[in-house]
Amino acid sequence: MGYLEGSDAISVQDLALMRSTGRQHVVLDVREARELEICRLDGALHIPMAEVQARVGELPASRPLVVMCHHGGRSRMIVGFLRRAGFDNAVNLEGGIDAWAREVDQSVRRY
Repeated sequence: MGYLEGSDAISVQDLALMRSTGRQHVVLDVREARELEICRLDGALHIPMAEVQARVGELPASRPLVVMCHHGGRSRMIVGFLRRAGFDNAVNLEGGIDAWAREVDQSVRRY
């Protein structure tokens, strides 16, 4: 798993590199639907935080699973849950979509 191995978080720059080089991964967005109306990452799987436990069977265990929210707090909790459930591939996106909007893609609307 390269630089993800042993880590429970990645930077928005690491995610941008994964996306631009076509490295297989899944982005799990745990924000609420009303937040997705403001901004979203194309191709992200959306499962609100409150539904993750019930829908864990929808998540891949064989490729990097990058969990994101607005600033990284909710996604950090979900990564902890997923790691305890055996998803060693789950990592938190540090700073969430807000960091993505500030540091990677300024066209993404901030809130």
